[in-house]
Amino acid sequence: MTLLALEGLAKTYDSETNVLEDINFQVEAGEFVSIIGPSGAGKSTLLRCINRMVDINEGIVHFENTNIGLLKKKELRKLRTNIGMIFQHYNLVPRLPVIENVLHGRFGYKTMMQGLLSQFTEKEKRQAFFLLEKLGIAEHAYKRCDQLSGGQQQRVGIARALIQDPKLVLCDEPIASLDPNASQVIMDHLKSITSELNITCLVNLHQVEVAQKYSDRIIGLNEGKIIFDGPNHLVTKDRINHIYGTESKKLITV
Repeated sequence: MTLLALEGLAKTYDSETNVLEDINFQVEAGEFVSIIGPSGAGKSTLLRCINRMVDINEGIVHFENTNIGLLKKKELRKLRTNIGMIFQHYNLVPRLPVIENVLHGRFGYKTMMQGLLSQFTEKEKRQAFFLLEKLGIAEHAYKRCDQLSGGQQQRVGIARALIQDPKLVLCDEPIASLDPNASQVIMDHLKSITSELNITCLVNLHQVEVAQKYSDRIIGLNEGKIIFDGPNHLVTKDRINHIYGTESKKLITV
């Protein structure tokens, strides 16, 4: 089943710069898809267009056959409960305990007053501890987030996204700030938990070898255009050079 479909997506921040141009692809439910490409290729903007953290200029983003671009504020807030987001720099509240940061992922289901008063159900609290346990950091539940390592903080970010009970998780360079060991831990958790919970994952990565190891499919982006879209085992050295190189680029689909 197609969960996400982008048709002719384009994004500009000024009249002279096309950040994204004519982006077309579909993501099936349960897929683990990586987006690779050089810095400035438009990877982060692409994810932010999908959940409308930034507005698109042209084209359509369909999520479960809903045109995200047409949604009003209240409708968009409701839809975003189905789309989790994991950030490169974690986006946690450093002074708050781990467990509270995780429960913030439930804000989309709360009224404004419930959110301000941090009114969470026992079921939500049990789910938060369940996710922290799966991510191997339950013992840190009552520590302030700024007392944790970068890898541990990213696991908190993953738990916060997963407690939304999303159908899709968008990951914007989730391991870019981490050392190799912590990066492997994060990617292992992302792959295993999203597979176990049947959550679709779309992740931006700089590390091609990581994308090849974990992904079902890889999308290559350069200068705001898709120039490769295919299974991970077909990302050869020549295609990597094509995605990251400066030669004339044409779309490769396999």
